[in-house]
Amino acid sequence: MSATPPPLSAVLITRNAASQLVACLDSLSFCTEILVVDSGSSDATLTIARDRGARVVEAEWRGFGAQKDYAVGQASHDWVLCIDADERVSGELRAAILEVLRQPHHGAYRFPRRNRFLGRYLRHGEGYPDWSLRLFDRRRARWSDDPVHEKVLAACSVGSIKGDLLHDSAETLHRYLEKQNRYTTLAAEQAQLAGRRAHLGHLLLSPLARFVKFYLLRLGFLDGLPGLVHILIGCGNSCVKYAKMLDLQQRAKQP
Repeated sequence: MSATPPPLSAVLITRNAASQLVACLDSLSFCTEILVVDSGSSDATLTIARDRGARVVEAEWRGFGAQKDYAVGQASHDWVLCIDADERVSGELRAAILEVLRQPHHGAYRFPRRNRFLGRYLRHGEGYPDWSLRLFDRRRARWSDDPVHEKVLAACSVGSIKGDLLHDSAETLHRYLEKQNRYTTLAAEQAQLAGRRAHLGHLLLSPLARFVKFYLLRLGFLDGLPGLVHILIGCGNSCVKYAKMLDLQQRAKQP
């Protein structure tokens, strides 16, 4: 007979996520607890969360990594599943999570994330499998403090499980590009604080290397027009990030 899995807390950070939250929370009904840590929503996010049985904590914004680590610390259980409001746990992933937790051989687990872009789930390139480490024992892993591009730091072995996390963002291309602009700014500032320096080679070669890797070698071209637009934006992000780093370096030299 299979062992009973340990209690599991689903952990989300939110701000004005009402348009996407219902589907996300419904996909987490198998978890022992759903915890929503909100930073100043002005829409129906908190009402939806409470109506769906989630425990809500309101907290000021700390940056993505610090906010997620704070949220994990507020959970009632040590095993946590971290998910964003525009993501959903597929049926296959739900079954895989419950199965692996009955007898976990690792302290953390990753699984593929399938991204929907321009109305289509991407199956290649940067859009898939997009491995994401989101299930872990918080006594053995934690979120980094990075303000953007945060990641889970695991002081344990990491396993892989089947089943897709569905990233089903409904934002327009305009909103998507606005978000990418914010992210490249944060990434450039973070790199400068870490002492990293950019040069012309980064500006020219990084976008090219990204295109070759994801569009050609990882078959992004098989995703049609959405795949092409997705990688071109990604290459543009690489260029813009290094351009912003160069700008910060020049400003730092000015008296």
